[in-house]
Amino acid sequence: MRLYFFTIIALLFLSIGTVHAQHANIGTKIGLNSFTINSGNNSGVDAKLGMHAGLIGHIHLSRQFALQPELIFSMQGAKVGSTSFNLDYINIPLMFQYMFDNGFRLQAGPQLGILVSAKAENNGSIDIRDNYNAFDAGMSFGAGYIHTPSNFGIDLRYNLGLSDITKSSGSDATNRGIQIGIFYLFNHN
Repeated sequence: MRLYFFTIIALLFLSIGTVHAQHANIGTKIGLNSFTINSGNNSGVDAKLGMHAGLIGHIHLSRQFALQPELIFSMQGAKVGSTSFNLDYINIPLMFQYMFDNGFRLQAGPQLGILVSAKAENNGSIDIRDNYNAFDAGMSFGAGYIHTPSNFGIDLRYNLGLSDITKSSGSDATNRGIQIGIFYLFNHN
């Protein structure tokens, strides 16, 4: 896990270094989530709706390729019966993008999640952060479109958790979810 964390940090610093040599933009993003917690037995586990919002960078490496680091607050978790498990993360995806000439983009890359809050809600709220690991490693895959004249875009992404988010040794549990969001890039060309 430490290797994964340091790899993400190193790639972010490398991407910052390329900003001076390449065309780069910053922007904002907001959208909806549908997440669940995947474990060996998912019977009775339903998706939980939430939101995500944050900052994005967009660095053109060439005419067709870009690197998009993000810093996103994401409301995740799952519902089991009448209990809602609310897991809030600061996610740091590093998306590698292939850009078509018509504004469409395909993207994939690693993501590191930092747990900021964990609560179980059912007729009251209980702090369950001690039951969950502080970091979540995963991969993201998706597609997007930017309307260049307006600098607005939309993206659809699937997040696949790869690391166990629980501290219990009984079974592995990972985050899984779909996100749809709109974004705005300042001074996009």
